[in-house]
Amino acid sequence: MGKRIAIFLVLLSTAPKVCAQAAAPVEPKGMVSFASLLGEMVSRDVIARLPGPGYRCLEASSFDRKTLAPDQPGWFANDDWSWFVRKEQRDGRTEWVMMDAEGPGCVVRIWCTGPAITGTLRFYIDGAATPVIEGKAVEIVGGKGLTGEPLSALRARGFNLYLPIPYAKQCKITYDGPNFWETKNNQDPFYYQVNYRTYAKGTAVESFGSGTLKANAELLGQTQSLLLTPGKALEPTVTATSTVQVSGTTANGAANLSGPSAIRRLVLKVKAANLEQALRSLVLRMEFDGEAAVWCPAGDFFGSGVGLNPYQCWWQAVEKGGTLVSYWPMPFEKTAVVAMENLGAEPVEATLTVEQRSWKWDERSMHFHANWQYRYPFDSQPAFDWNYLTAQGQGILAGDVLAVMNTSPDWWGEGDEKIFVDGEAFPSHLGTGTEDYYGYAYCTPEFFEDPFHAQPRADGPRNFGRVTNLRCRSLDAIPFDKSIRFDIEVWHWTKATMEYATTVYWYARPGAKGNVAPLPKAAAAAVAPVPSPVRTKQ
Repeated sequence: MGKRIAIFLVLLSTAPKVCAQAAAPVEPKGMVSFASLLGEMVSRDVIARLPGPGYRCLEASSFDRKTLAPDQPGWFANDDWSWFVRKEQRDGRTEWVMMDAEGPGCVVRIWCTGPAITGTLRFYIDGAATPVIEGKAVEIVGGKGLTGEPLSALRARGFNLYLPIPYAKQCKITYDGPNFWETKNNQDPFYYQVNYRTYAKGTAVESFGSGTLKANAELLGQTQSLLLTPGKALEPTVTATSTVQVSGTTANGAANLSGPSAIRRLVLKVKAANLEQALRSLVLRMEFDGEAAVWCPAGDFFGSGVGLNPYQCWWQAVEKGGTLVSYWPMPFEKTAVVAMENLGAEPVEATLTVEQRSWKWDERSMHFHANWQYRYPFDSQPAFDWNYLTAQGQGILAGDVLAVMNTSPDWWGEGDEKIFVDGEAFPSHLGTGTEDYYGYAYCTPEFFEDPFHAQPRADGPRNFGRVTNLRCRSLDAIPFDKSIRFDIEVWHWTKATMEYATTVYWYARPGAKGNVAPLPKAAAAAVAPVPSPVRTKQ
């Protein structure tokens, strides 16, 4: 998402409305509904099992339509605004179709931004001529319409909505603001991403209706509260606790666990004279049922990137006192090994507490994976696709962390995500910019934290220095049956020296293979100092 257009966010006060629709029937057991999706969102178990019912996760966005194929010139095209599915005329107004999907399905995330978003969003469900949701886009997606924080909020100039909107047959979302490609007015670009599920035909889904929010008001309030207090979402019974300790230089420790069971929480405390170095050189390694699954520096594993950068999200947190916490469920059938090793030359004192709780292993259970990629130095131009992960097997993409060092004040993150599922020739997820993927906008160097995305570190001034972005998925997790390839473009306004470190969280059935190998030399190396900024692009 380009920064070339001046920012004038126009917040209009017209309240959105949920329009009348026929009352939904009583929900039978097993039906996907607004209530069941809220329950899934705050479950600590669902993400570690193959989805039931199964679904595909897809994305509709305003990506530049010149992006056609890797071997064609437009593969890195960057005019990622105001592109729509089509144009429609309704009741004397023009509506631009952002998404039109056959059901059964559910909208699980919407992000948008623009210099001056004046238009109205309308959601047409199951072919109805009247929208079931209608309101100003900045309110519907920005926390002043359907719901507030944390499921909907303005974060560093990016508007975010994580409220599930299920539909039985079909969903169409339109925007009626002016289209830049017609007006050529620099206030009119509209950037958007819509992530949605498509369930298998025959899946019973209760469509979002006029009474949905009112009928589920108490449950929605409880869900919002729980998302802000992630430690409360664990059952009280701890079946086993193990401790892994590291003390000194080139030290290591390990715990051997027995199953069937699941690691439900990891708590790490680290002391070191150079904490930035310690969190990069202290590596976590895990095996589940004899398969290597985790190899990652501690700071990156817990979403902090380089250094100790406090924040809280649903799946993990870094506390101000220096405690790092993970809530990712990590089930295993028979055995698990959790190990730490200090690869650096400086002494480190570290204690990792491993909490286990019960888990019934079955044919849908998956192993947790976390893999770390690193490269420094490299040139930011020409643009290229940075591979976060390529994996073979059956599983779910669950989240990722990006830690960047930028030696220029100019913007480094124009690159779009490109996610290929099960051998797709063209990605089913193609975005509008790196910061858009992480839920903010206009390369804003501003701290924010939400249950499912955060920017724990942004040095500045402007875009210079170190940045950490993370996105942890819930309803927008991406299942794959055979394979997944997850890329994000490196696309910078200036040729500059860069450092990238990326961590991917994913789940898979036993036997799955990823392409990321351990990088002990990179983790052991001294953390690179941030050099003086290169000359700013004129």
